Amino acid sequence: MTSTNPDSLCFLPLGGSDEIGMNLNLYGYGPESDRKWIIVDCGVTFGDLSTPGVDLIMPDPRFIEERADDLIGMVLTHAHEDHMGAVAHLWRRLRCPIWATPFTAWLVRDRLHEYGLEDEVELHEIALDSRFDLGPFDIQLVTLTHSIPEPNGLAIRTPAGLVLHTGDWKIDPDPLIGESTDISALTAMGEEGVLAMVCDSTNVFSKGESGSEAGVKEELVKVVGENKTGKVAIAAFASNVARLQSAIEAAEANGRRVCLVGRSMHRMTAAAKSVGLLQHVQDFVSEEEAGFFPPEKILYLCTGSQGEPRAALSRIAEGNHRNVNLGRGDTVIFSSRVIPGNDLGIFQLQNRLAERGVEIITEKDRPVHVSGHPCRDELAQMYQWAQPSVAIPVHGERRHLIEHAAFARELQVPHSVTVRNGDMVEIRADGTASIIDEAPAGRLHVDGNFLTDADADSMRERRKLAYAGEITVAMAVSGKGELLSGPDLRCMGIPEDANLSNEEFMDALADEAERAYDRLSPRNRRDLEHAEEEIRRAVRREANRIWGKKPWIDVMLLEI
Repeated sequence: MTSTNPDSLCFLPLGGSDEIGMNLNLYGYGPESDRKWIIVDCGVTFGDLSTPGVDLIMPDPRFIEERADDLIGMVLTHAHEDHMGAVAHLWRRLRCPIWATPFTAWLVRDRLHEYGLEDEVELHEIALDSRFDLGPFDIQLVTLTHSIPEPNGLAIRTPAGLVLHTGDWKIDPDPLIGESTDISALTAMGEEGVLAMVCDSTNVFSKGESGSEAGVKEELVKVVGENKTGKVAIAAFASNVARLQSAIEAAEANGRRVCLVGRSMHRMTAAAKSVGLLQHVQDFVSEEEAGFFPPEKILYLCTGSQGEPRAALSRIAEGNHRNVNLGRGDTVIFSSRVIPGNDLGIFQLQNRLAERGVEIITEKDRPVHVSGHPCRDELAQMYQWAQPSVAIPVHGERRHLIEHAAFARELQVPHSVTVRNGDMVEIRADGTASIIDEAPAGRLHVDGNFLTDADADSMRERRKLAYAGEITVAMAVSGKGELLSGPDLRCMGIPEDANLSNEEFMDALADEAERAYDRLSPRNRRDLEHAEEEIRRAVRREANRIWGKKPWIDVMLLEI
């Protein structure tokens, strides 16, 4: 079902709904035949064990790519990777102008430079609290607080009415950097009338409030001060500039100098200084210089709090960082949370540090971290300010969205819609909304230098290889169909068993390959493609009978 209403206002998430991360949201206005679109955010998520060899994953923009002539522009709410990390990867498919505040624009510009796009992209750097028109959309930035500088909500006005898109946010009365939440703007919108609020659901199961950065700073000063003799390292998200400021102040309050370790730390501090932040701190010490400082006089500010294998802290834990060594008597403070899915990597990292004698302090031990997302009391406050007619939860897994919708109903919000990526929601002027259509909403994998569809054969093959390995069967045959040589088998990722050696396993599969070839009729032997498929099936069945798994089988018949 689609709408012919000339005042039709649509919301369409292509990423970030039914998942946390990888946000890409579309707003459309007008009848379907002449609907104009804007994009709000364009982010990535990270590969895991289910996507071997894949570093980044991003939404498939094919729906809006096919409507590029009606795409007016892209507005970025803030600079986290899950909201802007896909811009450089996808811009050539979209070719639209971009609007962002100074901190976000600096980081976008830096990323575009990496991809040779800085001279092609029309990037508009706008002030906080800006208000501007994009076709039928009147867009107003609303200052919020989050775990990165310059987080903005968007008030999106059309002839059909006003939608508040919160982006990521929390309510922090003392955010340390930047302004606090613009309550007057939010309450003014509530009085004006908000048709729908598209809102962050990350912490909907958490009671109370998320806490303030000011409290974290106080605790970091205490914890750093407790180590009187050893080195201290703080692992934090580099994008949380307020946290970096707190770590720096904790170091300086305890007579330590700060050394940045990790490329993202240097990139984010440069972006922060470009917009006037981190101006009143001592100069950072280089990694080479830090080695000459007494242990009690240095603090390392490191990337890698999520256990990323190539990040600075992982290399330190492995003992192969070229400049930084930590051991007995030293302390690592994880001033960050465990992102779901990263648990195993983080615990492995912490175990490696523990083996080196390093003391580990996490948010479970001391209040050295607060979330950047709203808990239930903060959500209730936002709904009280905005008073939307419709709640549209996003930025959460399915259970988060369902719980958020139920909570909104408890708060007397008349309507709610729980969306999946690809659901097109019509938001109507009478204060109702419903899903009216479905759009394609796949995923793209960044695989080295290639951008590949998540459902591509190569991705399916790689998952199979990761699960059960590969066996190659090579045979030489004559033009008359006689077996001249082989079968010769090579394997990768096949285990050995105490009761059956790898050689015995391969011999059994080779015998089955030869039997399969012998069973072929003379006519089918001359059809090499058919013969290869029959042998592949036979070997796969035999492997499954012996091993209980079906490895990837590649058969090559060479006619001599």
